[in-house]
Amino acid sequence: SAKDMKHRLGFLLQKSDSCDYSSSQGKKEKISSSQRVSQEEVRKWADSLENLIHHDRGLAAFRAFLKSEYSEENIEFWVSCEDYKKTKSPAKLSPKARKIYDEFISVQATKEVNLDSCTREKTSHNILEPTLSCFDEAQRKIFTLMEKDSYRRFLKSPYYLDLVSPPGTGCRPENCKRSHTHTLDCNSNIISQCA
Repeated sequence: SAKDMKHRLGFLLQKSDSCDYSSSQGKKEKISSSQRVSQEEVRKWADSLENLIHHDRGLAAFRAFLKSEYSEENIEFWVSCEDYKKTKSPAKLSPKARKIYDEFISVQATKEVNLDSCTREKTSHNILEPTLSCFDEAQRKIFTLMEKDSYRRFLKSPYYLDLVSPPGTGCRPENCKRSHTHTLDCNSNIISQCA
């Protein structure tokens, strides 16, 4: 169920001195012992949404939180726009722009983001002759929407609070217990990744 998935993702994203986890890439959660996030870095995520989403682990945690609220289309759109701006080949601009438009902006979009009609029309016009900046205004509006709304809730959620909690409260064997927030226990293969 969605609740179980939320708990599992929350657990995977939990960080302590004894465990190392890497970010979620797409829909699969990958675990790695090579990436570690310091408490200082996690605290910086509370300074701004920009700090959060420009860090791989922060982006993964925020994406998991938005999924739990059924609003992941906002961060997916933002990430797609960031990727679009890195397009080197002019020949690829038009198909990429059309794909982003169809997926997130058009009225029939499968993952439609919440844009005002003026921004939607301007973006529709922009993709007729796409440039690297044709989604800038729409991306800025969605960033602002996330910043004022879901980012504030994220900072009060277990997705963030579990990461910023003091070291030693993580998944060392003596701390592994079934609890309301973490449905996985010491027998989980995830625990075997702990140092």
